[in-house]
Amino acid sequence: MFKPLAVAAGALAVLLTGCAGVSGQVTQPPTNDPTAPAETTPPTESKTLTVLTHDSFYLPEETLAAFAEATGYEVVPVAPGDGGSLVNQLILTKDAPLGDAVFGIDNTFAGRAIDAGVLAPYTSPALPEGAAALAEDGAGFLTPIDYGDVCLNADLGWFEAKGLAVPQTLDDLVKPEYADLLVVSNPASSTPGLAFLIATVAAKGDGYLDYWKQLKDNGVKVVPGWTEAYTVEFSGSAGKGPRPLVLSYASSPASELGDDGKPRTGNLPQTCLRQVEYAGVIAGAQNEVGARKFVDWLLSPEVQAQIPASMWMYPADPSAPLPDEWAQFGTSVEEPWHVPATTIAADRETWIRDWTTTVIG
Repeated sequence: MFKPLAVAAGALAVLLTGCAGVSGQVTQPPTNDPTAPAETTPPTESKTLTVLTHDSFYLPEETLAAFAEATGYEVVPVAPGDGGSLVNQLILTKDAPLGDAVFGIDNTFAGRAIDAGVLAPYTSPALPEGAAALAEDGAGFLTPIDYGDVCLNADLGWFEAKGLAVPQTLDDLVKPEYADLLVVSNPASSTPGLAFLIATVAAKGDGYLDYWKQLKDNGVKVVPGWTEAYTVEFSGSAGKGPRPLVLSYASSPASELGDDGKPRTGNLPQTCLRQVEYAGVIAGAQNEVGARKFVDWLLSPEVQAQIPASMWMYPADPSAPLPDEWAQFGTSVEEPWHVPATTIAADRETWIRDWTTTVIG
């Protein structure tokens, strides 16, 4: 069984213009052969910088334009799909890389990407010292850029109208009074769905499948992805669906404010898994220097300040300002569940296969 993880954070300012001055040098790992020649091959560089991202990546056009102007690169974004699809594409094109830099590999797929050898060693020197805990699963190949907590959300008004207490724990969800109320996304096709599956593994250990059998018996509904779950099935969002419990993010309630300025929904902190999103340099990149600059730039104050409003995630730099609603309603989770990326890499496919057999049949 895995215990919750508390993440500490600190601050280190990074100037946008500093991205043009990154040396691009990477310290080589030590060798046991004293006669081996020192690494002298300079990193590659070209006028074009191709950046692979997941399909939820967004920054304002003027922000990306400022990076292009500061570096002189023509920046070409490519978004092959969600985080899982992104890693799959990197692996499938390992011998002929599609780009130079990558953003959007999260801790549920980090181990797979590292083990597959699709990343070049690089950790940005711009990373705030206090974000060291976020960097642990990157293993010298990935730099944390943002994070969020995948949590169950509740429609507070629905529960108040029914006179039913909002569930607090994973065990509450299998009680008869919460039958047919929960909708989640499929871990085989959704990164939030995978995160929630991993949270149940962290909480229940070898008994996670027994727990899912109980959820199934209690009427949990599984849909392909977050969009269908949150915008169609969930009663607390625009879709006004039939189910008042949904798998989403701890930050989601800040987007569901009522006329009184307060959230109409709330998250269940004891159900959360921390999702960390990383950036890195693709092995075999044609513009390795530019890729490193891009990773550094994502940690600049300007970009870090725009992450909450642009991608609904927390910036890795804790000194970055947050939207007033986030600061006021405290959407961060202090002790989310955590499973090391190495363990996830080793067991993810088994978990998904066994979950599919148990829940979908």
